[in-house]
Amino acid sequence: MDTKALELFAEVVARDGFTAAARAREADPSAVSRAIAALERELGFRLFERSTRRVALTEAGAAYHARIAPILADLAAARDSARDLVERPRGRLRISASTAFGEAMIVPMLPGFRAAYPEVEIDLVLSDAQLDLIEHRIDLAVRLSPEAPPDTVVARLMNTRYRVVAAPEYLNLHPVTAPQDLAAMGCLVFPFPGFRDRWRFRDRDGAETVVPIKGGVEITGALALAAAARHAMGPALLADWLIAEDLRQGRLVDVFPEHQVTATTFDTAAWILYPSRAYLPLKTRAFIEALRRDIGGSRPVDEKFTK
Repeated sequence: MDTKALELFAEVVARDGFTAAARAREADPSAVSRAIAALERELGFRLFERSTRRVALTEAGAAYHARIAPILADLAAARDSARDLVERPRGRLRISASTAFGEAMIVPMLPGFRAAYPEVEIDLVLSDAQLDLIEHRIDLAVRLSPEAPPDTVVARLMNTRYRVVAAPEYLNLHPVTAPQDLAAMGCLVFPFPGFRDRWRFRDRDGAETVVPIKGGVEITGALALAAAARHAMGPALLADWLIAEDLRQGRLVDVFPEHQVTATTFDTAAWILYPSRAYLPLKTRAFIEALRRDIGGSRPVDEKFTK
């Protein structure tokens, strides 16, 4: 059986449709549909239920995909392993990250990486959903939580810190002197546990305070939340990597520079995740090295909280 047909089948599953798979491969959707139909005839059963609105795996298709996905991954690993012995990093590298982290941190490093490794094609998937690495054929993910499914390698990329920030115009109208003042304000919040109803503060002496928060505006995306803070709509709890330039330019102010702040734990970080396998392709290793150099190695130490 032609492995290209199986790879196309896996692509349709990962992309959740013929059209998206065709777009990724720069092919005609009708050609993809015909190739899948030919595979179904060869197998003797239907892989997908088709309708005018969407395609979905049949029970047999789901079972078949579950068995061939690891085989295709092993074949790709074998190919990459052999290729790396005689070539530079090359091939398509599929990377996943949250929308905000991808735009703020990963996109700026891509020109340098592509200049160094022009034969590596980047497929950057920005999504705030925790995509399954195997199902979506993700080679490498960067996430803001160390939680990962089995058979996944997790490594810390960089430490992060959260800040309560607000626009200077807002602070001129609503002076803040202590974390407890936030309890009476309409803050800008994420609709997640902790972020939306309580923020934790720790001063330089280690004393912790939990402040109840009332969300005047609730926004799902970090980029939009930062924009709302710049528009003087209220204080927001945001990661330092997202608002660093706003602080430098004076568009936002760190309201409590002498405190550590969090909604969950004070030990926050960005993490690299990739599927556990016997061999890590050269293209993936090259990108991990670039991440560590361009992002992980450029993080300044916050001396106020260094013991």
